[in-house]
Amino acid sequence: MKYCTKCVMPETAESLSFDEAGSCSVCRQIEYKRESIDWPERRKWLDKLADKYRGKYEYDCIVPFSGGKDSTFTLWYVVRQLKLRPLVVRFDHGFLRPTVQENSIRTFRTLGVDVLHFTPNWQVVRKLMFESLRRRGDFCWHCHTGIFSYPMWIALRFNVPLMFWGEPDAEYSSFYSYEDIVEHDDRRFNRLVNLGINSEDMLGMLDDTISDYHVDPRDLKPYTFPQAVELRKAKIKSVFLGSFIPWDVKEQVKVIKAELGWKGDEVEGIPPEYDYEKIECFMQGVRDYIKFLKRGFGRTTHLTSIDVRNGRMTRDEAEKLVAQYDGKRPVALNIFLEFLGISEQQLMEVVSPHVVLPHEMPKLDDIPRANRTPWDYDKWVRIVGDRKKDDGQADAAGAAELKPH
Repeated sequence: MKYCTKCVMPETAESLSFDEAGSCSVCRQIEYKRESIDWPERRKWLDKLADKYRGKYEYDCIVPFSGGKDSTFTLWYVVRQLKLRPLVVRFDHGFLRPTVQENSIRTFRTLGVDVLHFTPNWQVVRKLMFESLRRRGDFCWHCHTGIFSYPMWIALRFNVPLMFWGEPDAEYSSFYSYEDIVEHDDRRFNRLVNLGINSEDMLGMLDDTISDYHVDPRDLKPYTFPQAVELRKAKIKSVFLGSFIPWDVKEQVKVIKAELGWKGDEVEGIPPEYDYEKIECFMQGVRDYIKFLKRGFGRTTHLTSIDVRNGRMTRDEAEKLVAQYDGKRPVALNIFLEFLGISEQQLMEVVSPHVVLPHEMPKLDDIPRANRTPWDYDKWVRIVGDRKKDDGQADAAGAAELKPH
């Protein structure tokens, strides 16, 4: 398999391309970001944008919020640096951890902000998780579409035409370039977020494999992006803070730890020094594990590549960490299988058609297991709710239903 000659990202990474020297497209973008952008000028653009909306509406802007490092820094920056009055909108994906909950409460109370916390129907979430896993090898469709759709509906409902997201896409992928000031609109949503499946398509795909709950079209509105004509009429401007200031995760984590008392946490599948990464979801280890099954790399590859690009780690050091942490079976997989009522072997069968060549998915018996259980494992919410089968496992007769459509 081909790897970037500068960082450790492989050719199986989505949207990645390589130049004649073997450098990946993200490495080239970070060089452009560092050498070619007039950041003081972009900060002036940001100040003008904030001035345009400050004090004109019930809220100056909306900040979508997960409680992770990026949304926490974005909220801090909007309140403390831009002096705006935001409405914080939080889409609860169902897997929030104790530390991130404590961090969030501390952040909200320290900054003094109004918060709208939305928790979607769990039975719908379970069905969406399974269907997106079956169709795309990624169970996070409900999370990504919800996070990037629901705040847009709130912007329309509350008449708040300015929205701030965190890092720009060019920081980690090549769907867009740092040359552009990208806005979150229907084109971005359909290109990056929804895995090529809109909510109308999803409604027609859902069946009773996981649950006999009948999904009404209204159940899927939180995952449906508003029509472009509605957003244009309301003049919604949805931008990424990292398009206006140089995004530097490690420096930003220092800020939120010092200013807000934000605490890191251990996450399955990544080295302890990255205690700031994806701490908000106890299923993160499972998602990274499935990515490894499909593409041959996990979260540690992503994180060490960022450090290599920023001169904080050598490529050899990155390779050693990747070998140590990527590809281990996470403890959280036990809960994930319970949620969907499938076996581990059935999971492998569902993921197998989504493997990206030239990577070859390892055999189940050859996969090493994680040697640590997260400290808060027993505190993770694992209530499944109404089950189709009493024992929570698909029987042999139903196994064929679990294969990808």
